[in-house]
Amino acid sequence: MANARQSASHGANHNGSSSGHRMAGKNAIITGAAGGIGLETTILFLREGASVLMCDISEPALERAVAIAKKAAPHMVGKVETAQCDVSKEAHVKAVCEQLDSWGGLDVMFNNAGIMHGDDADAVDTPEKIWDLTQAINVKGVWYGSKHAILSLRRHSKTCGSIINTASIVALVGSATPQLAYTASKGAVLAMTRELAIVHAREGYRFNALCPAPLNTPLLQDWLGDDKEKRLRREIHFPMGRFGEAIEQAQGVLFLASDESSFINGQDFVIDGGLTRAYVTADGPGPEAPKNLGR
Repeated sequence: MANARQSASHGANHNGSSSGHRMAGKNAIITGAAGGIGLETTILFLREGASVLMCDISEPALERAVAIAKKAAPHMVGKVETAQCDVSKEAHVKAVCEQLDSWGGLDVMFNNAGIMHGDDADAVDTPEKIWDLTQAINVKGVWYGSKHAILSLRRHSKTCGSIINTASIVALVGSATPQLAYTASKGAVLAMTRELAIVHAREGYRFNALCPAPLNTPLLQDWLGDDKEKRLRREIHFPMGRFGEAIEQAQGVLFLASDESSFINGQDFVIDGGLTRAYVTADGPGPEAPKNLGR
């Protein structure tokens, strides 16, 4: 079963299969799948022929998200299921990875779940419990996801696999609006991803870190609210004059998950509209943003 799925995947992507699906035959787990990047990635994966297990800590949010995903991918050839999962608990992560054994084992793991707590601050004002909670979800969660993805790939004798871990541009550049626990956790994700990429390269298992800029998600927009100064302090740094969209990150994840990126490994995959490369921000109106599929 596993070998048949793997052959189908290789045929679809390397040999020009008539299916035309970039993820044909692949089984994927996406954590933090109930919204934002996770939901947008789910939709793209389903449209491109994958089967997806959507995982999130909130079951009601998952119910809403899977309905959106099915509507946005009406012609999907794979299947989609949901599983409640707290990524800070290894037993939960182990269980969702083993759930894919009946599918033939996983091929893609997108460790996307993470938090940025409202009480996260600087070295002086960040509470220890917020530090510990952030590291448990953002770092241990990625470790658990990577560990059990590797075990699944080995269990099913897979010779290729893609693990994508969500980091952030704050792991690459400093911010004067501190969120120290979050920043430290994302730096850890980058370092961990690089090492895993090298350790498992000869097994054919690729690890890459997605580094998004701030996005136009409900979470961020609700947090910014009507505070024009807080909003301007962030918007002004974007050369394109706008926040990124979740769909733009999801397109990058789709590429990293597919066989098209077969020689990309251990990379900090930055999708930020040029923010981390800017010295002086461009003037004038910005281009229109793409529409998110999950809204």
